Amino acid sequence: MLFRNLRGIREDRDIKQKEIAAYLNVSQNTYSQYETGVISLTAEILIKIANYYNVSIDYLLDRTNNPKLQK
Repeated sequence: MLFRNLRGIREDRDIKQKEIAAYLNVSQNTYSQYETGVISLTAEILIKIANYYNVSIDYLLDRTNNPKLQK
């Protein structure tokens, strides 16, 4: 499954795959495979990415177009 928002938010903020991969402690290739859906995202990785961008997990998974966290 391709995650458009996951890639889009990274590109909108001019962050390279290598940078977010280093934050997640994975290789750039592994992160690329997360974005393209080749490798499934784990809950731990999703939480880290959501925290990094300060967005909801639903946004990262293309379940909403609203990146804001609901409180």
